Amino acid sequence: MPSPTLPVLPTRIVTQAASFRTNREQYQALLDRLRDSLRYAVAGGGEAHVKRHHKRGKMLVRDRIDLLVDPFTPFLELSPLAAWGMYDNEVPGAGVVTGIGIIQGVPCMIIANDATVKGGSFFHETVKKHVRAQEIARENRLPCIYLVDCGGAYLPEQDRVFPDKGHFGSTFYNQCKLSADGIPQISAVFGGCTAGGAYIPALSDEVVMVRGNARIHLGGPSIVAAAINEVVDGETLGGAEMHSRVSGVSDYLAEDEPSALKKLRDIIGGLNIERPNYAATHPARPPLYNASEIPGIIEANPKNPYDVREVVARMVDGSEFQEFKPDWGSELVCGTAYLHGYPVGIIGNNGPIFSESAVKGAHFIELCDQRNIPLLFLQNITGFMVGTEAERGGIAKHSAKLVYAVAAARVPRFTVIIGGSYGAGNYGMCGRGFEPRFLFSWPNSRIATMSPDIATNVLLELRRTSVKRDAASDDELAELERRTRAQFTEQSDPYYATARLWDDGIIEPTQTRDILGLVLALAAAEPPKTGRSHVYRM
Repeated sequence: MPSPTLPVLPTRIVTQAASFRTNREQYQALLDRLRDSLRYAVAGGGEAHVKRHHKRGKMLVRDRIDLLVDPFTPFLELSPLAAWGMYDNEVPGAGVVTGIGIIQGVPCMIIANDATVKGGSFFHETVKKHVRAQEIARENRLPCIYLVDCGGAYLPEQDRVFPDKGHFGSTFYNQCKLSADGIPQISAVFGGCTAGGAYIPALSDEVVMVRGNARIHLGGPSIVAAAINEVVDGETLGGAEMHSRVSGVSDYLAEDEPSALKKLRDIIGGLNIERPNYAATHPARPPLYNASEIPGIIEANPKNPYDVREVVARMVDGSEFQEFKPDWGSELVCGTAYLHGYPVGIIGNNGPIFSESAVKGAHFIELCDQRNIPLLFLQNITGFMVGTEAERGGIAKHSAKLVYAVAAARVPRFTVIIGGSYGAGNYGMCGRGFEPRFLFSWPNSRIATMSPDIATNVLLELRRTSVKRDAASDDELAELERRTRAQFTEQSDPYYATARLWDDGIIEPTQTRDILGLVLALAAAEPPKTGRSHVYRM
């Protein structure tokens, strides 16, 4: 089938302009920071812990993944900067690597403990990252492959790890539900699995254990000694050979880690999984314009606008884009395109959302929902328009239409924060609370209820008009301004957000097209939702 012919987006970018060079130079500093942070995170627990790991005859977590996935295929690592800046930055990546890789031709979710980081113990962010990976596996029907090297819950964090919904118990609940839904759960054990960590392999459909290093026990030797006064070594208590030959907890005994990974590949090769394609795909074509130009397009001053069409033109196939209602509600750019051959409906911001653009967005979402076209939201949004004119024009009810359409859409939705993400605009553009399939951020992104400037002005005005009997002194107001500005600046930073897993990772603009192509391919295996789907012209 020949590729469709859609209108080509023109570009107005002059790469020789001084403003372009200034923007690109500032963005390069953001990219340098991101790459330095990632280098730190992938180094794991540091040189001493890595040496001890190797001395035990164990491979590093990402080396295991490299051997497991098919050669020359991508591995999309998720949230590599989880827990960034927390715990004195001693828990890089939250001690677990999660991501999507191709094994024997089958897309799989890989969840792998990094034992060089606090013995692979679970912190609050570790659990959150683990649960998020299982959620993605459920949405996309991906087999879950667990590379287990885990010391269980990090005990000083027990109140943030153990008792609540979304804590450690949820990982086990998810394993049971995923298996019940026909989504395979396969584990390979490379090190100790104590207490809660023991349930990861115990709840898996099949288990591989490595002789000499792998252990599974609900209570380790110290707990056994304290509980029942029994003195026993770890290998006797829960070693790979015992569990493979005596208890039957393990299904396969591997002599070493490469053998265990080979056995995993064999198991996955025999899963009898077929992933159909329900999308009307076309041959992929590169954009006409180079994605390396995007850093020069993003304004160095976030208060200065830029045209989101210039980003779209460097992302979609052939830079072709069928724009919907281009002359009405222009603050919201909507249109259809192909990305790596997959159809996609794109919604991007060119300013705050007015009543007209909110209605336009809701209308466009309904069109895509009826036609089974996934939605991509490119967020750079200050929020919905405020003021007397906007309120008299019904911004409250019209913005609610957009929010409702986003929430009710049945097609897969994806979000990339390419600029600011403030206030209810975050919701109208499918923020984390609206459960997009994936949400990624760019290094220049910001997310908060409002910008530091506006938040400072609001709180200062509230203090000035406070019912307190004492009037605010100049010094008090100055301290309030300093404190508020510092708080909102810190908490809107993309590293603050990604550390807490408010996104699925910070990615570079030049990587975005390929990452979106991968997740669109995953979504294309899902059959269209049945039932009535109205297009209601509001």
